Amino acid sequence: MATVAEQDLLSEVQSFLSRSPLQAVIGGEEVPSSSGATFQTCDPGSGVLLAEVHDMAAEDVDRAVVAAQRAFDEAPWARLPVNERGVLLHRLADAVEKHKPILAQLESLDAGKLLEQAEGDIQNFIDTIRYFTDLAQNVQPRIALAVKGVEAASVHHPWGPCGFIVPWNFPFLLVGWGLGPALAAGNTVVVKPAEDTPLSALYLAHLAKEVGIPDGVINVVPGVGETTGAALAGHPGLRRMSFTGSPEVGRLVAEACGRNLTPVKLELGGKGAAVIFDDVDVADTAQKLVDAITFHTGQVCCDATRWLVQRDIYDQFVDECVVRLKDVQVGYQREPGSQMGPVVNQTQLQRVLGYLERGQAAGAEMVLEGGQAEVAGRDGFYVKPALMAGSLDNVAAVEEIFGPVAYLAPFEDEQQAVQLANATEYGLANSVWSADLGRARRVAEGMDAANSWINAHNVFEHGIPYAGRKKSGLGGGVNSIEVLLDYWWQQSVVRPL
Repeated sequence: MATVAEQDLLSEVQSFLSRSPLQAVIGGEEVPSSSGATFQTCDPGSGVLLAEVHDMAAEDVDRAVVAAQRAFDEAPWARLPVNERGVLLHRLADAVEKHKPILAQLESLDAGKLLEQAEGDIQNFIDTIRYFTDLAQNVQPRIALAVKGVEAASVHHPWGPCGFIVPWNFPFLLVGWGLGPALAAGNTVVVKPAEDTPLSALYLAHLAKEVGIPDGVINVVPGVGETTGAALAGHPGLRRMSFTGSPEVGRLVAEACGRNLTPVKLELGGKGAAVIFDDVDVADTAQKLVDAITFHTGQVCCDATRWLVQRDIYDQFVDECVVRLKDVQVGYQREPGSQMGPVVNQTQLQRVLGYLERGQAAGAEMVLEGGQAEVAGRDGFYVKPALMAGSLDNVAAVEEIFGPVAYLAPFEDEQQAVQLANATEYGLANSVWSADLGRARRVAEGMDAANSWINAHNVFEHGIPYAGRKKSGLGGGVNSIEVLLDYWWQQSVVRPL
């Protein structure tokens, strides 16, 4: 197998990868797997080996949770005044910003992201840490309660060690969404990155030590889900758990947490709808949805993958989308001019291709055929964008594909549009597109999903709750004060007068 040494990389990236096999970070120290086992992480755009990584066993996860508990009990982290803890978190954000080119290149290599998109993910991490750090300054840890006959207060306390299992599609951004509120609230953390994309989380752990975050506050345990992830989800020493990934694995995580009565937050999949009314600018709306479905090669849980188009403009809209999708330049993620990179691995490639075959076999019309793409000189996992159409009972319209594939269907009126949008087990994110804002708001509020966007898709602003319903998740959302409050438990202190 070719190695990363053949690629033109930043010297700091080369230096980090040259430390292969990369070890876990537990209690501020690099730690090998107790078994000595490793796994490989590769560039999905070229097949090039990036690094060997230690595959942490259940006993290694236990060491990490113990280290997190020790840091919570003995280090000053949890007892620091919120402003002093904030100083260290701002230093961490500053360090990430300083190392942004390094982290972006690692993320691009490891996840197959276009470099510009990887840079955006790193910036989102920075913004998230700063947002929750500053937000925590404005939450009173003790709130007096005006209740007749008693002196009473509600007191916030950090939980202790919190576990995070992070997926491969947004490895660094989603670490920020989890760690930002948890650390700002004074908790310690154990992070299990996806085995396909462990590099940026490991690099972050080293930056945390450099800026003075106490040892054991941030622990990173790479490994495969069936062993490392399962050991973390089921660990009785955790006080909170967060998982982002598929509903199937989410159920297993929730079951494991339930046995320990550990509160769990699940951010799961989606099968979002875009409802397009006949008063839109067809060309503009088509371009925006094409951009959404090809962003990170469609590996986005909140994507609009069911496009419901009012019948009067259906044919025109489809034609506009086909033209634009045919023009998308599929290529290596670090190559100038590439507009869509690879999917993350061979399994994901076969998943996307399999849904195209199954959907067509079940009667779907292949409006734009899609299929495997060839990129000159690159032995990676590339697919072409695809458009399907037909009955919304089709497997490709019902199940999450996680690739650059949209499924089209016409609708007659507003009532039918809402009915079709809600005919899914998922409840993550939809969008409505119309020049009539009154109608757009009615439809948005009638959608049975936790997030409804108007004349846009994939809008994430800090301060706006983002969560899931039904098969798309439970236990609270992200990006808002609600999630910060989740990372404190509340104590009532009462004295009769």
